[in-house]
Amino acid sequence: MKVKILQEFISRFGRDPLIVKSPGRINIIGEHTDYNNGFVLPAAIDKAAYIAMSLRDDNEIHLVALDLNESISTRVEDLKPTTDLSWTNYILGSAAQFQKNGLALSGFNAVLVSDVPIGAGLSSSAAIECATVFALNELLGANLSRLTMVGMAQKAEHEYAGVMCGIMDQFASMMGKKDHVIRLDCQSLEYQYVPLKLEGYKIVLFNTNVKHSLASSEYNTRRNECIQAVDWVRQTEPAVESLRDVTELMLDQYVKPKSELIDRRSRFVVQEIERLLIGCLDLSEGNIQALGKKMFATHEGLSKMYEVSCKELDWLVDFVKDNPNVMGARMMGGGFGGCTINLVKEDAIEALIESIEPAYEQAMHLTLTFYIASIENGTEVVG
Repeated sequence: MKVKILQEFISRFGRDPLIVKSPGRINIIGEHTDYNNGFVLPAAIDKAAYIAMSLRDDNEIHLVALDLNESISTRVEDLKPTTDLSWTNYILGSAAQFQKNGLALSGFNAVLVSDVPIGAGLSSSAAIECATVFALNELLGANLSRLTMVGMAQKAEHEYAGVMCGIMDQFASMMGKKDHVIRLDCQSLEYQYVPLKLEGYKIVLFNTNVKHSLASSEYNTRRNECIQAVDWVRQTEPAVESLRDVTELMLDQYVKPKSELIDRRSRFVVQEIERLLIGCLDLSEGNIQALGKKMFATHEGLSKMYEVSCKELDWLVDFVKDNPNVMGARMMGGGFGGCTINLVKEDAIEALIESIEPAYEQAMHLTLTFYIASIENGTEVVG
């Protein structure tokens, strides 16, 4: 990947670039809790976006996406979201954050290549955003901290892609550590690295290879539904700032009487935050079975209470839930497609794949792809 992008950059622009690698992410447990100021448990993986970049002497910006065979040119003073090539918004939105933070931005050339599957729920967009911010920080000598760059990458998603995501995706991509998950408090941004000890088990991702069009619009709808629940609770409990501060008793008193729908949405988040905190104890004790049961419970909540699953994701979880070699499984990411994450006994992976692939194809008339994820470092210069 690095050699490919280097050769392409030199061929197009005639000079050596800086090359930055930024990974996609998984999340063990804690879904849709980040934008509710809860906890998450993500990790960076061995699928990444690579960006090769050099500064220009003028204000022109030239972007190339090798995988898509697409390119676009604009100028620093003309930075704005685009509607035709969505991948450009992740780069342009990240560049725009330097201007918004009062930092001088010059023109630049950039070539992008990525093996993070698009629409798989592995945060391919966050990988591109983090790679872009990191590369520009290096080239411009801005000396920004990693946490500052995480916030800039998140703002790019909000302002240019129009997805009001929480902090988890960009945080995991930027801050990942090999063989560790990150226990991240999305309210305080306090975090700790927890060794991922999965002796005898592997993380297997099954990709539905669907991404239903509801994903972005419904994501923002869910966020607004959570905000509504908090507003109702806050009318009586003014100290409450987010669902992180809400109890199920509060939901019973202040939300359920007003809206069964809003109650279901917010109750899932409140329960999920509690599941994650107990799940962290399971992980520290090496109790993979207990953690796996919580993953199945999370999927049930995402499917029935938060309603961000789809028939393909539900089918994949149903297929493995009674398999003694699969400790846990759930949909991962924003929803309506993408991957399920599975904790599978290492010596049973091959047999599982041999059985699930044809069954999924027959049931859904779709090809199933899979990845065995290893946990890697976050954003870094690689050339």
